Amino acid sequence: MKIEFAEFELPRSGAVVVGAWEGGVLTGSATRLDQATGGAVARAVAAAPRFHGKKNELIAIIGPPELAVSRIVVAGLGQPDAVDARLLQDLGGNLTAHLNGAGESEASFAIDLGDAAPVKAGDAAAHLAFGAELRSYRFDKYRTTQKPEQRPSLASLTVASASPGEARESYRTLGATAAAVFLTRDLVSEPANTLYPETLAEQAGALAELGLAVEILDEDRLRELGMGAVLGVAQGSVRPPRVVVMEHRGGAPGSPPLGFIGKGVTFDTGGISIKPAAGMGDMKWDMAGAGVVIGLMRLFAARQAKINAVGIVALVENMPSGAAQRPGDIVRSMSGQTIEVLNTDAEGRLVLADALWYCQSRFKPKLMIDLATLTGAVIVALGSQHAGLFSNNDQLADRLLAAGNAVGERLWRLPLADSYDRAIDSDAADVKNISGDRGAGSIIGAQFLQRFVNKVPWAHLDIAGVAWSKKDAPTVPKGATAFGVRLLDRFVAEHYEKAK
Repeated sequence: MKIEFAEFELPRSGAVVVGAWEGGVLTGSATRLDQATGGAVARAVAAAPRFHGKKNELIAIIGPPELAVSRIVVAGLGQPDAVDARLLQDLGGNLTAHLNGAGESEASFAIDLGDAAPVKAGDAAAHLAFGAELRSYRFDKYRTTQKPEQRPSLASLTVASASPGEARESYRTLGATAAAVFLTRDLVSEPANTLYPETLAEQAGALAELGLAVEILDEDRLRELGMGAVLGVAQGSVRPPRVVVMEHRGGAPGSPPLGFIGKGVTFDTGGISIKPAAGMGDMKWDMAGAGVVIGLMRLFAARQAKINAVGIVALVENMPSGAAQRPGDIVRSMSGQTIEVLNTDAEGRLVLADALWYCQSRFKPKLMIDLATLTGAVIVALGSQHAGLFSNNDQLADRLLAAGNAVGERLWRLPLADSYDRAIDSDAADVKNISGDRGAGSIIGAQFLQRFVNKVPWAHLDIAGVAWSKKDAPTVPKGATAFGVRLLDRFVAEHYEKAK
């Protein structure tokens, strides 16, 4: 979708959207449009018994003869002092869905806030456009028989602003964020027959064109490094494993980087501990954590973030075969710790164990944050409303919670404790990969990972319930969500790029 910013003028084609405050009070541009249409806007608002100007309320008017537009949409804005970036992004997304549903190909947003709202005119226009862009996403590359009415129709959007130059500047970073989100959504949406460790590594490697330093570790190199946990998961598949290291060097030379680690199981059958057939197709997105890290590193490069950061994704396919890892096997991780594998479907923690150790031992990072679709138990606990957050550092946890609330990617902190840790002591090895009962499954997974952190400030985000959505949200169409890209970028911008 093409997005432009311009000063307000009466549109000559397409759909036009204006705003109304709670109580049905028209904004300035809505008033001008009302005058140009002989009072049609005010009459429509007065005649709509369920429209009160509250947020998320919309009424549509077929284009009146006084103005050459296809339709006028009046959007409720709520109370002026409650308008913020999130509300505007959601409004932009909802309007895009509405206009696509109506078959409109061209639209203008003329939603001026005046001096009543705390958001500047340029920023308001940029956030409206950002929400519209995020909602416009579709993964259609394999669909060949869609009818025209099944395809998105909205191709051109002009967002009016009293400060169009400021809007363009504000949108520069937001547009880069949308591109990173779309990359992650694309990767997570790809089927496993096209996206597997080698091809996903190649896509991550292409980010070198944006200035990232990218290194792809092949199976021989993983063996040299002693990554027995990664290799153990991968040994049942004909697809060899890869670990990709992406470095963004935008901070002071020699300054410790921020570390981001992603689980990249490109397809998870469960291995010998095979999953039920129902729902197994969803396991193409068991690499969502890796997808988020790749998208995040793209964003750092695109907006030239003033930090040093390293992104590490460990990529495997977990398959059952004559060569597959068996329940009861013991593997030696890169840390030297031995792991008794009691369930081959608890494979993500094995992959992350080596990736976390590699990150902290090679890069000596300031902190580490890993993302993984790690446990079904987190879905039982939190549903699709929050991701699970575990951390050994209260300040880090608090900052992540605040960043998640700010962008609408919410986290809920769950506990870590020695009593849980003792549940994964093994009689045959240093640690076992499950506790042996069904209790506290997400916590047990996090406790396992903590054994490979070596006291580095660390957070684990279990995104199993939020990586894929079964229904539309204002800025997130159903499908891959890219949950974590915006959250972590906000976290970094707030706490590691601002002037001290």
